[in-house]
Amino acid sequence: MTRVFDEDLHHGIETRAVHAGQKPDEVTGAIMPPVYQTSTYVQDGIGRHKGFEYARTRNATRDALERNVAALEGCQFGHAFSSGMAATDAVLKLLSAGDHVICEENVYGGTHRLMEQVFVRMGMTFSFVETRNLEDLEKALRPETRMIFVETPTNPMMRLVDLDAAGKLAKSVGALLAVDNTFATPYFQTPLKYGADLILHSTTKFLNGHSDVVGGMVLTNDEELSEKLAFLQNAAGAIPGPWDAWLTLRGTKTLALRMKRHDESGRKVAQWLVEHPGVDKVYYPGLRDHPQHELAKAQMTGFGGMMSLELGDPGRAHRLAESTEIFALAESLGGVESLIGHPASMTHASVPREMRAAMGLTDSLVRLSVGIEDVDDLIEDLDRAMKLT
Repeated sequence: MTRVFDEDLHHGIETRAVHAGQKPDEVTGAIMPPVYQTSTYVQDGIGRHKGFEYARTRNATRDALERNVAALEGCQFGHAFSSGMAATDAVLKLLSAGDHVICEENVYGGTHRLMEQVFVRMGMTFSFVETRNLEDLEKALRPETRMIFVETPTNPMMRLVDLDAAGKLAKSVGALLAVDNTFATPYFQTPLKYGADLILHSTTKFLNGHSDVVGGMVLTNDEELSEKLAFLQNAAGAIPGPWDAWLTLRGTKTLALRMKRHDESGRKVAQWLVEHPGVDKVYYPGLRDHPQHELAKAQMTGFGGMMSLELGDPGRAHRLAESTEIFALAESLGGVESLIGHPASMTHASVPREMRAAMGLTDSLVRLSVGIEDVDDLIEDLDRAMKLT
């Protein structure tokens, strides 16, 4: 179990991003933590060691990353995993057969697949609801409900969940509130202060920010939950290697700088799309006509670079996704480079078609991850591609 250094929680997020969870190497003075590329550790005697026995259980490079991201979220405990889905898997393994989970219907397709095709077979039940509507959320509660699992903003419809209301509802029935904070990051949103028990990240995305590593993270302020997560890390072994941990720690140092640029460019691209005659609708919480714009301003400090656009015709959506030059057609998001994707056939292909249709995730929807390139170049790239659709 990795606990943050208490002094790290007293600094601003820009300072925490650079320094939290790590100190200069005591032997050499190296300002960056070493990559502890080892599988095991020599012990002083039977039962006597320096806190490290086997690298699946603990690794000092991973410890530094866990403390760093925990401090960014204002939490005491961090647990790194080999992917965002491994992090989600561990969170669901905190529950047992017979338990019920309420999940936002517009979650990442892999999350839906894991719940419906894996954990259902293990005796758990799931209700997928539109958590924007608190009445629907409350109606979905059952005596056996043990968790409310949400993303906000959601992928790819950019819906928001009222975290304060969801947290209070979860507490009223003794359930855990788990929040996937991948899109907003702790730079723009801190779910802990709204009552979240567990905060998840695909560190592959904005936290790493360079599209060169896959990873996940679970943060909590609850020591008992942390102990259970540490057990699952060791028991199941879905942990990142030290090099992946080091790369991600390298990425978090520039989180504040990158998120400011994602947000600045995201707002400009979204506004340009709104004014484009070939775009039917833009889903971006930073727009004033987004139905939850006021909630976004209340619980977020920025809107980021993620957005989706409805083109009204699947053929046009395909042509746009295949015609951009700076926006690369690829899975994933949150890197320094801009990406374009077609959710219905890529990230959410495993979600049943009727469920996609019900939430507005059509075959003519395109998702953008706005990177840190020159924003005028990005708009020019979209404009040129639009003319080809």
